Formats: sequence, C-alpha cells, structure tokens
Amino acid sequence: MSKLITFVFLFPLLCFGQYQLGTTNFQFLNASSSARNAGAGNGLISVYDNDLGLALDNPALLNEQMDGQVHYSYGKYPAGIHFGNVNYVLHSKIGTFAPSIRYFSYGQFVETDEIGNDLGTFSGGEYAVGTSYARKINDVVSIGASLSIVGSQLYRYNSFGFAGSFSGLLVHPNKLLCATFLVKNAGIILKDYSSSSQSKLPLDVQAGLSYKLKHAPFRFGFQAHQLNQLQNYYTDPFAQATYDPLTGDTIPVFSPSIGKKIANHFNFQMELIASKSFQLRGGFNFMRREQMKVTEHPGLAGFSMGMSLKLKKFNLDYGVQFYSKAGSIHSIGLSSSIQNWKKN
Repeated sequence: MSKLITFVFLFPLLCFGQYQLGTTNFQFLNASSSARNAGAGNGLISVYDNDLGLALDNPALLNEQMDGQVHYSYGKYPAGIHFGNVNYVLHSKIGTFAPSIRYFSYGQFVETDEIGNDLGTFSGGEYAVGTSYARKINDVVSIGASLSIVGSQLYRYNSFGFAGSFSGLLVHPNKLLCATFLVKNAGIILKDYSSSSQSKLPLDVQAGLSYKLKHAPFRFGFQAHQLNQLQNYYTDPFAQATYDPLTGDTIPVFSPSIGKKIANHFNFQMELIASKSFQLRGGFNFMRREQMKVTEHPGLAGFSMGMSLKLKKFNLDYGVQFYSKAGSIHSIGLSSSIQNWKKN
C-alpha cells in the first residue's frame, strides 16, 4: 500500500514539463462522455453508484453489478458539431469489461480556392474504439484500465494511434466517501497529420473526491485535473508591457496570481438526490470560465447543470454546459440493462 501511495503522489511530478499548451492531438478525448458528467462540469470521476456513463471516464468505476448495462450518449455543440458514444458491460471471472465506440463529428465545410471559387465540401471527424476493464482488489479498492484505437480525419489529413487510461478507486465501507486517482490519455500517435507534426496525446492526471451526506440528500465533490502541468493557464509568450497614454504609467504584462493558477486545476460538483428516481446536479469549472467568458458579460460561462430521471426500464440523463455567449453544449443520455427487458 505504501508503494501505491508513493506512486500516486510522484506520478504527476514525473509528467511535469512533458506537455505544452497547444501541442496535443485528439482533444475530443477530454470532452464529457456522458450527459450526467456534462451536467456536473465534466468532473464526476469518483461517484460509485453503478452508472456506466461515468465509467467511460474512470474505468475503475466498473463493477459486476453493471453486468448487462447498455449506455448511449449524444451531445451537440454550436455550429453543427455533434458527438456520441455507446458501450456495454460484460462481467467475467477475471473482471468486468466494457467495450465502447465514441465519435466526434465536426460537420460539413465549404472548400474554396484563393479567389473564392467553390470547390465542394469536406468533413472532419474523430473516433475512439476500445474497451475498459476493472477488477475489485478487495471490499474498498478497485483498479481499472482502458485501451482504445483513436483516429482523426480532418480534410485531407489524418492521424491515428493508441490511447489508454488507468485508475484506482477507494470506496469507504459506508459507501458515502469515494476517492480516485486517474491517468487519462496516455499512449502514442503512430501516424501524425504530417511528417513535420509532433503532436502528443492530451495526457491528463486527475484526482477526485466525493462525499454523500449521511442524513441529507446531497453529494458534494471536486476534481483536480491536469496535475501533470504546473501551469495550465495560457499566457501570450510574445506579450509586452504597454503604456497608459494619459498617465504614461507602464502597464505590465498580465500574469495570473498563484490563487488563480491553483484554482485553474479544480472543478466542483453538487448533486441533489431528491429520490431514487430523480436527481438534480450542477458544477463549476474555474478553468473553463476563465478561458471562455466575455469580460464585459461573463454570464454563466464555466457553470453546468443537469438532471436524471429513472424510469421502470431505463434511465434518462440531460446535461447542459455553459461555455460562452457563443452557445452552450447540450447532452442527453440513455441507459438500461438487458435484465430489465427479460420476461419474468
């Protein structure tokens, strides 16, 4: 156990400095993979309640009670971009497996020459096909891993490779407290868009904690993300100091405070478990708000909200993420179990 704890704390440090902002490929792997997760700001990685949609992001959440579950999610960005995924759970003597297919479609684009002549249309899209695996070590510890073939087709350029994730989950015996450590999108790009490209997978080291109040219908959680990047706050490397034309004072180059740098690594979530059949949730992503807000009218940028409705044979989830004044991302999820449809 001491070796595991040492690894958990040292692994992010080993990854520092290996990735720079703007040099990664297959960023769609970091998008919300389920409507429930979207409604909580894409940070529900430590909720252990047999939700297959959440297990797409954290394979350690898979368990034998999910055997036979099927999950489908669909989401839409502004400007016609849409995405979806489907997966299924199969439990065996050696552990629990969840094959999955995931896609991202960027829609149709009009191609023109240098003087504006219409040359036709082209499309762009990305996909991931693979499987997740989890195994229970004991009553409180589970481990999981996933491996996918990832591909991208953008105009005449394409790229593909392998992406994997691995995670560990700790569930308190009272089932109210859960903690997780997750390494997402580790892998290799076998073919890049061009011979001169040097893209990397969007490696993301995360940790999460959730706690369900014992005598109240609330669950609170937080997620620390991009722990492998000391600074995930973009600053213009070519920016220079300017001068106030009225006073002549020097206006220094913007530099985020240490508080903002730390906050940029955190998401916060809350769920209201109104009943076994109905839930409400919300989330706040500090990094998203700082990146996407319009200074004069920030609105709800960085916030998200959603709901779940459990019916007799399937569960329905809805989530909306507020990015900016340009629009929001809406997601819907549907999950069920093969057992629910078998005749008694």
